[in-house]
Amino acid sequence: MSRWFITGGSGFVGRNLIRDRISRGDAVIALGRSDRALETLEYLGAQAVRGNLDSVDTMTQAMRGCDVVVHAAAKVDEWGAPEAFQRINVDGTAHVLAAARAAGVRRLIHIGTEAPNASGEPLVDIDESQPFPQPMLPRYPASKGEAERLVRAANTEQLETIVLRPRMIWGNDDTSLLPQIIDAVHAGRFMWIGGGQQLTSTCHVDNLCAAIDAASRSGEPGGAYFITDGEPIPLKQFLNALLATRGVEVSDRSLPLPVARTLAAVCDRLWSLLRLSSPPPISQVAVALIGTQVTVSDRLAREQLGYRPIITRDQGLARCATQATPDSG
Repeated sequence: MSRWFITGGSGFVGRNLIRDRISRGDAVIALGRSDRALETLEYLGAQAVRGNLDSVDTMTQAMRGCDVVVHAAAKVDEWGAPEAFQRINVDGTAHVLAAARAAGVRRLIHIGTEAPNASGEPLVDIDESQPFPQPMLPRYPASKGEAERLVRAANTEQLETIVLRPRMIWGNDDTSLLPQIIDAVHAGRFMWIGGGQQLTSTCHVDNLCAAIDAASRSGEPGGAYFITDGEPIPLKQFLNALLATRGVEVSDRSLPLPVARTLAAVCDRLWSLLRLSSPPPISQVAVALIGTQVTVSDRLAREQLGYRPIITRDQGLARCATQATPDSG
């Protein structure tokens, strides 16, 4: 039995990871900010510790004796104050790294993303050698890119660090991707970009948990790895199938990609000037990550981590169809 410390344990990835580790007989300690989060963590079988990403001393004490730290907490919103992304995604990651070093943790796994690679142009079967564009898209992509740099630079013989980059996480108990899309559909805000025929990579949460398990034992310290379900799929085909598991249908309304890019640039500029907190109807981040092809190669993860998907896309969709409502505990 090993001991794991998880940030973001009450979130979508964290809940599934806690279930996975508990099923393997591991002890799990997880950080929670609120009473509700602590109740969820305890319900899942984790030892709940009250604190946030600023609580370095609390995290240090909780991490002592742990073999692995998984940093899954992040601000993943499409829009928001730049300062919030900096505080949570960048400064928070630095605090987790400081706590892990002080606690003598052997290995830290950071849940990254392909978003820092996005520039607005198609990403076609890219691998880990693809550099981040300069400058990176603001807010979420830039903050996650900076967080990854901190994690990879923190790798030492004493604290080994690994970054996993899943693309479009989906699956059981989803309180992130699917609910956001359903809300947009019900509000009449959802529209395909370029017809929705662009290819996308995806990553079922069970496959991400399998990759985390593999990364706890293998991989190149200081390395980064894309994680996917395997072959890419047209975005429209995937999202229609995913929405169908909830009985939601989407119209074929579509916005041409050049028009979407122009509108997104105007909206980003206007919303920033007016300091509006609500997200714009379309943003450059959304166009880059959803409106263009984003396909990544997980070849390196297969070679160095021994990663293999444990659930197919069709199996994952069938499982979603049998899940009546998300269960967060």
